[in-house]
Amino acid sequence: MQFEDILYEQQGPVVIITFNREAVCNCIRRRTHEELVAAFTRFRDDDTARVAVITGRGDRAFCAGADLKDADALLPATPAEGAAHSRGERPGVIGPTRWTDIYKPILAAINGAAYAGGLEWACLADLRIAEEHATFGVTCRRWNIGLCDGGTVRLPYIIGLGRALDLILTGRVIGAAEAERIGLVNEVVPRGRGLERALELARYLAQLPQPAMRTDKEAVLRGLGRPLREALQIEAECFQRLLSDPAHRAELREGLRRFVAREHPDLQPDQAPLTPGLPR
Repeated sequence: MQFEDILYEQQGPVVIITFNREAVCNCIRRRTHEELVAAFTRFRDDDTARVAVITGRGDRAFCAGADLKDADALLPATPAEGAAHSRGERPGVIGPTRWTDIYKPILAAINGAAYAGGLEWACLADLRIAEEHATFGVTCRRWNIGLCDGGTVRLPYIIGLGRALDLILTGRVIGAAEAERIGLVNEVVPRGRGLERALELARYLAQLPQPAMRTDKEAVLRGLGRPLREALQIEAECFQRLLSDPAHRAELREGLRRFVAREHPDLQPDQAPLTPGLPR
């Protein structure tokens, strides 16, 4: 697919997906939806792509949600399409934000307003880096438009029920500092440095062994909200699947050998540890 509403760039193992409608605060129309589905399908299925970073063009908005001037961005084309969406058979209204099977890491570099569906896109990411001027809100509240792409599910998981309901019910807008305080974002950086910092983290994640990282993310996502016994069974299943793959098992054995032989990069005397925060 030829991309127009988004940009898709691969830098080694890191993919950058950029909302590319700066003139309309990177809002999502029907074409944007289709391009996002194609982009995340490519990322998910491409073995050379290890980590994705989502961001917005310009410095005004990460993404301000659906383009409300384009009714097709929200309304199903037919009653049958609406029914299929209700059954969970469609990726989402403004892109594949309802997908739950991307186990590669996804980061968001939030460079401005993340409103309504844009907030839902931010919540799809595993790690969120916000620039100091970024703002967040369920601003669709004032237009009688409900969250439809994961916001009512992911937001409570990330910040807890009480804080999520505060944002969802009131529609109030919060700044980056409050978003960090309540756990909505992982880190706040100066204006203009969000993508740079997200790429630093993405490159670090990309150089780590991937199989266990992906099975761990899978266990987290599939176990969310389940009874403890079921969640532990999912974790055990993911771990055993990791061990049952000969290539992954060989990589595990090589990792153990390098650790015992003190060949691990965190243990080299002539360089700083690669693992963030590890004391020497």
